[in-house]
Amino acid sequence: MSTEEPKTPTGRSWRRHSEEFKTRVIELARQPGVSTAAVALANGLNANMLRRWVREADECAPSSAHNDTVAVVPAFVQLPMPQETPPTLPLASTQAPSTVAVEIRRGDTTVQ
Repeated sequence: MSTEEPKTPTGRSWRRHSEEFKTRVIELARQPGVSTAAVALANGLNANMLRRWVREADECAPSSAHNDTVAVVPAFVQLPMPQETPPTLPLASTQAPSTVAVEIRRGDTTVQ
């Protein structure tokens, strides 16, 4: 049984990026209205790798590190209700019809 390390195919190598570079592109990707894919393309990176870097930075950083400008919107906002009583409707007149007729027209077809 061989204990050798697996070799990468010839002509293929992993690029290493400095922490300063990663920090710069992560901050660019976090800007409002900026496409992560566009930042990745402009910097010669794979968009999925940049998204992973941003996600990992979010997991490691304190929660308020880059969300200072993002407004938190509550899920429910209670509106004040007036305490006055609604107006009363007049009583139905004795001549109110006992049936309701509805007519629906669509093109040449009419349904009653």
